[in-house]
Amino acid sequence: MSYRPITLFTGQWADMPLDTLAEKASGWGYDGLELACAGDHFNVERAVNEDGYIRKKRDQLAQHDLEVWAISQHLVGQAVSDRIDERHEEVLPDRVWGDGDPDGVTQRAIEELKRTAAAASALGIDVVTGFTGSPVWHLLYAFPPTPQEMIDEGYETFADQWTPILDVFADEGVQYALEVHPTEIAFDLSTSERALDALDGHEAFGFNYDPSHFGYQGVDYLAFLEKFADRIDHVHMKDVWWADRRQEAGVFGGHLPFGHEDRYWDFRSIGRGKIDFEGIIRRLNRMDYTGPLSIEWEDSGMNREHGAEEAYEYVHAVDFPPADAGFEDAFSEE
Repeated sequence: MSYRPITLFTGQWADMPLDTLAEKASGWGYDGLELACAGDHFNVERAVNEDGYIRKKRDQLAQHDLEVWAISQHLVGQAVSDRIDERHEEVLPDRVWGDGDPDGVTQRAIEELKRTAAAASALGIDVVTGFTGSPVWHLLYAFPPTPQEMIDEGYETFADQWTPILDVFADEGVQYALEVHPTEIAFDLSTSERALDALDGHEAFGFNYDPSHFGYQGVDYLAFLEKFADRIDHVHMKDVWWADRRQEAGVFGGHLPFGHEDRYWDFRSIGRGKIDFEGIIRRLNRMDYTGPLSIEWEDSGMNREHGAEEAYEYVHAVDFPPADAGFEDAFSEE
C-alpha cells in the first residue's frame, strides 16, 4: 500500500456491474472504490430506505478487500444550479428528472442531495464528491457584455440553492466536495474563492481537487492546493495534455469530441499528460492530507482496463510520505 489509499472512481465504469468492477480493481491493486451514485454502484434512495442495503455494499467491497472513503453525486449535483434542458434527462435518475419541468428537476435534485448526505453518513463516510452546476456559466465570455450584476445574482442563486443542502450535510457530519471544473460555479481559483464567499464559508463545503481541469486553462493548480489547503476534502488523480503549438481548435474545444486530433487539449492516462504529480504529492504532504488519491481514469485513445491498471502503478510509484526529520539531522551530535 502506498502512503495514501489509492481508489478508483467508478463514474466512468457505471456500465459495469459493481461485483465485476470490484474484482478487477482489486486485481489491479486498488485499495478501494469511490462509488458513483450510478448504475448498480450506489443507490441513494435504497441506501436511506432499504434495510441491509448499506451492509450489502460494504460486503461487496470487503469480498475483494476494498474500502470506500467517498461516494460521488456529480450527476444530480449538476442539476441543482444548472439551466435544465434535455441533456440532463440522459444522466439523471427518473425520480429526479420526473416530467422534466426545470423548476421541478431543480427541487428534486436538491432533495436528492439532502438524502445523499444521510446515505453517506449511514455508509460511515464523511465525503461526497460532486458538481454544483452553475446559473452563470452560459454567460462566460458573453456578448452582449454581461453586467457584473448578473454574475452577482447568479452567485446569490447558487447560495440560495446550496445553503439548505449544506446545512443537512453539516448535520450529518459529511462534507460536499465540489470538483472545480468548467461548467461549475467554480472553475479556477478566482471563482472558487467567490463561491466560498457566496456561501459565507459554509463549514460543509469543500473541494474535490482535480488538477486536470486547471492545467489546460493555464490555471496554477499547485497554488490551488496552497490557497485552499483547509478545504481539500478529496483528491482526484487525472492527467491532461495540451499542445505546445497552435491547434485548429483552441482551449474552448471547437465543438470537437474528445480524442480528435485537432483539439488543443485532451485528458490522458496518468503519467502521459503534463500534470506535475510529484509537485502535487509534495504539497499534499505539507498540508498533511492523508485521504485517498482517487484515480478518475479518462483517455480517449487507450483501453480503459489497461489504463486503470497502468494508472494505479503510476500513482503507487509517485506517492510518498513526508519526511519525519531533516536529512541533515543525521549529522547532528548527540
